[in-house]
Amino acid sequence: MMHNASENSIRSNNGLTTAMIFAAGLGTRLKPWTDHHPKALAPVNGKPLLQRNIEYLKTFGITNIIINVHHFAGQVIDFLNVNDHFNCNITVSHEKEEPLETGGGLQKAARFLEQHNPFFVINADILTNLNIKAMLAFHQQHQPLVTLAVTGRSASRTFLFTKKNQLCGWRNNASGQEKISIAGVESMPKAFSGIHIINPAIFALIAEEGKFSLVDLYLRLSVRHAIIGYDHSGDILIDVGKPEAIEQAEKHFH
Repeated sequence: MMHNASENSIRSNNGLTTAMIFAAGLGTRLKPWTDHHPKALAPVNGKPLLQRNIEYLKTFGITNIIINVHHFAGQVIDFLNVNDHFNCNITVSHEKEEPLETGGGLQKAARFLEQHNPFFVINADILTNLNIKAMLAFHQQHQPLVTLAVTGRSASRTFLFTKKNQLCGWRNNASGQEKISIAGVESMPKAFSGIHIINPAIFALIAEEGKFSLVDLYLRLSVRHAIIGYDHSGDILIDVGKPEAIEQAEKHFH
């Protein structure tokens, strides 16, 4: 049986106030920049990715921001300090030993996110014009545990959704590997945008520890909990994970 997040755990909320930016990754696809810098500070038209995402969140009134760091963490911390945290309430979650991946990173930051309902998550290397208010309205309408931003674009890896828009699997389109959480249903592939709206009820459901992926967590939880896709095909969405993507991003983000 599928469970929506409880009514008690979803307060009436006209807007999001809190977000997490994943910025701890090694950024190996963005070498040679990441040999000496964190991926989050890669510049697009002279403005670092991290700054662009902070400013993007601020346009939707989100000023309480958690940023996880690991690779050249000191550079990120210095950048935030020099810019007076961009007049936001920014908390740094420092993964000192090793990057904990998306799931471990979220879990480590739980104490900053548990009281906020719901919260927004974005990868530092994603640039988009997605309307956060529209995505939030969709989330509030359906009240799932997690809403995942997706598009119909082609991608090397895709999430799989049922006809009722419930997450039911994951596929590596290059290797053919699949992870199926709900078997025997017709599924549709959608490319994940690296953007989530998450209800903090998720923290009570996390059994994993240490380093783990949100993909695996979502697949495990999707058997019993509502994890749905929000299709924003047509929006600008650029994964600035490779050097050639910076040139593409500079055409859209000035």
